[in-house]
Amino acid sequence: MDLRDRKIGVLMGGLSPEREISLKTGDAIHRALARLGYDACRIDAGRDLAEALKKEGVSVAFIALHGGAGEDGSVQGLLEVMGVPYTGSGVLASALAMDKEFSKRIFHDRGIPVPGGTVLARADYDPVINTGDITGAMGFPFPWVVKPATAGSSIGVSMVEDKGGIRAALDGAFAVSGRVIIERRIMGREVQVGILGGRVLGSVEVRPTLDFYDYRAKYAGGLTRYILPPEVDAGALALAHNTGLAAHLALGCRGATRVDLILDAAGAAHVLEVNTIPGMTETSLLPKIAKSCGLDFDALVEEMLKGAVLPEG
Repeated sequence: MDLRDRKIGVLMGGLSPEREISLKTGDAIHRALARLGYDACRIDAGRDLAEALKKEGVSVAFIALHGGAGEDGSVQGLLEVMGVPYTGSGVLASALAMDKEFSKRIFHDRGIPVPGGTVLARADYDPVINTGDITGAMGFPFPWVVKPATAGSSIGVSMVEDKGGIRAALDGAFAVSGRVIIERRIMGREVQVGILGGRVLGSVEVRPTLDFYDYRAKYAGGLTRYILPPEVDAGALALAHNTGLAAHLALGCRGATRVDLILDAAGAAHVLEVNTIPGMTETSLLPKIAKSCGLDFDALVEEMLKGAVLPEG
């Protein structure tokens, strides 16, 4: 099937807190498709998405949404009902990857290492509770990572060094999600593994100048160093790649994903999350990884487009 005969809709923007990043991703993808000779249009994925797809005559969707309905399987379900092939993971894999509580359960069941932790629901959280009660219930020492169960781009994530930081961290995470994950912070090297079409492309080590790889470190220039390939020994790198691919497969992902891991001091790899719609500006991590493997931005976009299918396809 020659997709140059099809109208490609780049779904971008949307309603999530990650809208601005999605717009940048979508613009970069749209420009690449235009350079490659595809008939592509930009579609801001609002509540009128179905009508917009029909109006533009879109027959293939390139999903460039981050967070919210664009990444949690909702938009994917709409496209399936409409019979429109789309890039990336399907409904179930998207929903699982977006929900860190349930993806961690699957990883644990499959023997894929993850940081130890627990989940706290908003209904069970009393803002005036004695923080010592929470500390005693965790069963592991500080430092902690406190993060929303359903959000991306490190929005609402905090590092907690002692009980004095618990309340602010929980309040920030609960502002984003009804469930919060509290987990042991593993100190080590952060390595992100790029996967395309069921195989590992490569990886990048991120070294933020801030305390961790948060929203500012990801999107503000000059706050992070990117090491390609990661400066770890061959055995640890192979383990990171194998663990990243195992996480991708465990959730049933397809297309392009980016798996975020921490390598501890012993070189063991721990999965933090799987991103089913990784950032795709020309300076994002997956394009950096692809470029280091000889695949330029336009070629990466085209490979992702070629993987557009419906589940039965």
